[in-house]
Order: sequence, then structure tokens, then C-alpha cells
Amino acid sequence: MQFTRRELKDESVPVHPELNPRHPMVIFDDHRFCAGEALDVHAMPGPHMHSQIELNFLLEGRMSYWFDGRELTIDAGRLCLFWGMIPHQVTDTEAPTRFVCFYVPMAVFLRLANMDGLRDAIFRGAMVEALEVRSYDREIFLRWREELLSGDEGLAEIVRNELTARLLRIARDGWRDLREEGSAIAGFHAMETERARHVEGMLRFITENALEGIGVKDVASDRGLHPNYAMTLFKKAVGHTINQAIARNRLDTAQSLLISTDLPVVDVAFESGFGSVSRFYEAFSRRFHDKPTVFRKRMREKGLATAASNWSISAQGASGAG
Repeated sequence: MQFTRRELKDESVPVHPELNPRHPMVIFDDHRFCAGEALDVHAMPGPHMHSQIELNFLLEGRMSYWFDGRELTIDAGRLCLFWGMIPHQVTDTEAPTRFVCFYVPMAVFLRLANMDGLRDAIFRGAMVEALEVRSYDREIFLRWREELLSGDEGLAEIVRNELTARLLRIARDGWRDLREEGSAIAGFHAMETERARHVEGMLRFITENALEGIGVKDVASDRGLHPNYAMTLFKKAVGHTINQAIARNRLDTAQSLLISTDLPVVDVAFESGFGSVSRFYEAFSRRFHDKPTVFRKRMREKGLATAASNWSISAQGASGAG
């Protein structure tokens, strides 16, 4: 796994674990439609985030997630998906545990029709489980993984279409939010549980309100906390600051709007929650290594904004797993 060192003044990027081992939060600068290379699942040293929608199909074994302030356990044969911007961590596995993992860019997910309920739930922090898993899903998911990892773009295009169709079937066939049955911070004592609930509430408030003119005081006020305490609690729990979390939500929204709409860049900046166009340009260029106008042009040259059936998205950066 490859990491990129950044200037710590960038508030959209958390402290790198090599620079601050106490907070092993990893943000993958990768926005591709891709498959995870590893089949074996192992416990992670800490939570991480990424901008895609993640799908996990568990082939065998059992795995436990720390997700959105809860501990969730998934058994073999289950298919789950969630937004990678919700801090998540595999905390335990029952060896051997193997899964197939796919990453779907937010821009692709936003364009899918007839998915309002599912899409809204995921962007509000749901861990979604498909209610219908077919006998052939195991074989198909393994084949999709092999074909995406093969480097054959023709096969990858077919997989992108087939996998997005599978997402539409999940929305049609039914799903549930696993958080409703997950234990809240299992094994924590009362004080830690209360703190975890505060962090969960702050994450949810940021996700739902990042496009408004919110700041640390608003996030803290929503939980009835002093701003200084809220900042300390949030940073200790997830490894990056409240302002970094707000910035990342805004930048991911801006990326999607640039790809999927014809809004002028000025409008994209304000629709994404930036009060200053110059601040938007600075933050966007630092995160995506392109000016917004250049980024949009590059994406359109790849056919991303003009062909709804063309799901080919590539971006600079390292690929993540999990």
C-alpha cells in the first residue's frame, strides 16, 4: 500500500499515521471504480476513510466492524455496502475470513436512477445489507474481481455495467441498515460509550450539514458540548479534525458536481458549501492535484460526464483496500 505525504496545513487531509502513530487514520486519494486486491481479511490497526462506496461480499468466516459508533458482525454469504467517508475499521475476524471488495465512485452512485431511498440511507451513514443474496453471487463476485484486476479495460467496462445493475437490484429487492441491530461500542465502559455517541452524532451532523456554513461551534452545539472539548474528543476518536471532516465532505460533493453536472465552477463552489471561490480552488487543487476546470475537462475527455453508460473513472493516487 502506498501513501503520499502531504503538508499538514491542508485541512482536508488528516495526519498521516507515519507522522502521528496515535491516530492511524488513512484517506486514500483514489476515486476509481476498482476491486480490492486482497481476499483475506485481517484486523486493521485503526479506522480509515475513502471517498468511494464500498461493497463487501463475505465468502467465508466472520468479521467485525467498528462503524459509525457501533460494532457490527458480518457472516459468510452476506453482501453489505456503505460510504467509505464514514470512518470504519475491521476490528476482529474469525480465521480464515475472505471477502470480495469493490469500490464504486460517488459520481457513479449519484447517477443511478430509482435509488433515492438507498442512496439517502448510505449518505446518512447506513451500513446496508442486501436482503436478497443469490446462489450465483459468489461465483459472479469472484469473476468480477478477477476481471477488474486483469487490466483488460474491455472486461472492466462490462463489470462496471454489471455491478451497477447489481446495485439497482439491491435497491429493488430490499435492504436493511445493520446499525439498527449493532451493539453500541461493545465492551466500552459507560464514559467511553457516551463519548463515542458524541462522536457518532458529530459525524452525522457534519455529513448532513457540511454544505451549509457550519463550523466547529455548530458541530459542538448540536451535541451540547464546549467547542474545545468537541474538537479534542473528535480528533482523538477518528484521527482528524472537525474542520478536516467538513472540508472533505464539501470537496467530495464538488468533485461529483464537476463530473455529473454543467454547473459553472463558481456555482459548484457555493453549492458545495465553500463561501469563497478562491478558497475552493485552493482546497480542490491541493486534494485532487488539478484545478477544478482542468479536472472537469480531463474527466469529460474520458467520457464520464457525457455518457451515462460509461463508468470508466480514473484518478491519481494510491489504491486502498477495506
